[in-house]
Amino acid sequence: MRDRKQIIRAVVLGHAVGDALGVPVEFCERDELDETPVTDMLGYGTYPYPAGCWSDDTSMSLAALDSLASGKLDFDDIMLKLSEWYYRDAYTPTGETFDMGNTCSCAIENYTDGKKSVEQCGLTGERSNGNGSLMRIHPFALMAYYTDWKDNWESVIDKASALTHAHARSKLACKIYTQILFSIFDDPCKDAIRRALHAAYDRYNASEEFEHYARLLSPDFEKSSREAIQSSGYVVATLEAAVWCLLTTDSYSECVLKAVNLGDDTDTVAAIAGGLAGALYGYDAIPKKWLDVLRRRAYIEDMCDRADQAFVKKI
Repeated sequence: MRDRKQIIRAVVLGHAVGDALGVPVEFCERDELDETPVTDMLGYGTYPYPAGCWSDDTSMSLAALDSLASGKLDFDDIMLKLSEWYYRDAYTPTGETFDMGNTCSCAIENYTDGKKSVEQCGLTGERSNGNGSLMRIHPFALMAYYTDWKDNWESVIDKASALTHAHARSKLACKIYTQILFSIFDDPCKDAIRRALHAAYDRYNASEEFEHYARLLSPDFEKSSREAIQSSGYVVATLEAAVWCLLTTDSYSECVLKAVNLGDDTDTVAAIAGGLAGALYGYDAIPKKWLDVLRRRAYIEDMCDRADQAFVKKI
């Protein structure tokens, strides 16, 4: 039996390290990174922050994890914590909020301004299918896996995504990701990923959104060329890129560096790939030199340990 505390740390820290690796080169073109690839933790670049700083991907994830680590599943509390990040710079590496997406911003403003309830604050339009819910869904997946919510995990994931991204396409991305993560938890090997994709095909092929994920869920997906993989902020492209990096590499570091060097939305693709790679290879596989540079590492690890204690109980 794999140790729960180490798995939680592997996913959350794996995500944060991938995020921090990608932040300095976010929006860089692939050709530019082909000439000067990222091979280590860097500072500054796209944003005026030192090495080891993570972005909104990790900040929003920590806001959710902080709420879940209290031993309850309370979506109002989660939105309040997201508001603390958005308005008061909570859950940030330097005390300053940066790199927030428009859909997340609008959803938080909808909620805090009293315009919409927690069930209605997320955006539903087709053009609101960025990767902003996928980048913060792993705390909910971890909670669902280790508590009585596992039998109703799809409902949890739907509601968690809909806090900001309420369109069915974004919800489906989060559910496919969660199914992959669950499969890796059960059996940490590449075949577990392939089985999860096959299971997701069977589960969702009748969905009205299935066509957008048909390539990802096809048997030949991992044979896709690098040129065929997009790494934009579109939720379908982001999920494809992260899973492709996971399937075509053999270590945590190789996976996240491959993700970063795809270019464009480097922090989010690497964060999502990093969380999955952390689950697959384990916490000890995350390079110590990167963990040592990661800002507020002890703070994140303490939150993981609180979640470990909370997830033992019924939430």
